[in-house]
Formats: sequence, C-alpha cells, structure tokens
Amino acid sequence: MASLMENLIDILGNESQEYENLLKLSEAKSPVIVKGDLSELSRITDEEQEVVGRIGRYDKQRQETFRDIANVINRDVKTLMLSDLVDMLGQRPEEQQKLARVHDRLRAVVYAVKRANEQNRILLANAMEMVEFEMNMLKTMKTGPETANYDKGAYSAGMQMGIPPSGFDAKQ
Repeated sequence: MASLMENLIDILGNESQEYENLLKLSEAKSPVIVKGDLSELSRITDEEQEVVGRIGRYDKQRQETFRDIANVINRDVKTLMLSDLVDMLGQRPEEQQKLARVHDRLRAVVYAVKRANEQNRILLANAMEMVEFEMNMLKTMKTGPETANYDKGAYSAGMQMGIPPSGFDAKQ
C-alpha cells in the first residue's frame, strides 16, 4: 500500500507539473491572440497538444494506480475520492501531508488553466466578431445604394448605383 501511495503522489506531482506547463502556454497565448500572430498561435497550440498528450498519459497512470489502491483497501473505485484517501492516511501523517499538498496543487493549477482557457476563448470569439465585422464592411463598400427604379408592375428593379448589372462594363 505504501508503494502505491508513493506512486500516486509521484504521478499527481508529474501531472501537476504538466498542468503548470499548460498554464504557461495558455497565458502566453493571450497576447498572441490579441496581436493576431497566427504563426505564433499555431506554434503554441502545437506545444499545447504535446503537453496535453503527456497529461493524458499521466491521467491514465493515475487511474490505474487509483484502481489498484481501491482494490487493496476494498473500496469501489467509482465512489473513492482523493480526499477520502487523504483522510484515510491519518496514521501516516507524512504521506497524508504529501498527498494533500499535491492534491491541492493539482486542483489550483487545473482551475487556473480553466480560467486562462476561458479568457482565451473570449478573446478568440471577439477576434472572430471583428473579422466578421470587417468582412461585412468590405462587402458593403462594394455595393452602392439601391436606386428607386420600378418596373411595369410597380416592383423595385433593385438596381444599385455605380455597379453594372453584369459586373462587366464593355465601354470602359
């Protein structure tokens, strides 16, 4: 059991470190999004994917170790929480403190990553709105106002000033 706990503490520590790396990348992404530097954004996103892959491997190891611990203490892995393990280690205060510290560290950094990603999501949404606005502005610059021309049935002919109906003017 002691080796399983040490293994779990090591895995959680490594996972926390990778989340801290992810947090640094997420925080570095914010000014890049604001600047609109797509090549740097692509580079950061590639690095993030590598970190996320490592986090996934640590998460799988954590789940396996957690399942082993649940089997040893005869508890259901679905209902066993990390905080329960911290409470169970009352007779071994050194391991209890290590597990509690790494648990708190992991929770804090995951929350910080979530917050940074939400901020980046909002920045990206604003950037997309700005691009859409600029595209609409470009479209409206090419079209002129409609004239008040009507056909025989009193329907608007919908001609626009300054733009030939075919888009090609042979006289020019």
